[in-house]
Amino acid sequence: MATDRYQRGLDRMMELVSPEHTNTFDHVKLVESYQSLDADLSDYIVSFAFGDIYSRTGLTQQEQTMVTISTLVALGTEPQLKLHINTGFNVGLTKEKIVGALIHCIPYVGFPRVLNGLTLVKQVMAERGLVPESPTV
Repeated sequence: MATDRYQRGLDRMMELVSPEHTNTFDHVKLVESYQSLDADLSDYIVSFAFGDIYSRTGLTQQEQTMVTISTLVALGTEPQLKLHINTGFNVGLTKEKIVGALIHCIPYVGFPRVLNGLTLVKQVMAERGLVPESPTV
């Protein structure tokens, strides 16, 4: 049964999914696929980020996404991070802003987690048909 927090998060997630990218990345399908790993994981993904962070009106959509990306890098949760990198592009974040947010995390989480995040940025860009401007991202 969906909680109010989950439903609020799911509604907010769907608001942030850009119509032109619905064929390149299915956010709902990704979230639902995590239920086979753990019954509570999809609830956590939607309720925490979209139901809490993305529902805060004091931050812009881009700020909400950068906060979420930075938090997920620190937690080392790569599947969720990929979803939110996609969301970042949907709300107008540029590669430079996303990479900048990741780089600012290095002193707090270390190079390995940030490098994993940079690898996900490259994967998301490739899936969207975007080409990184340099070999490093």
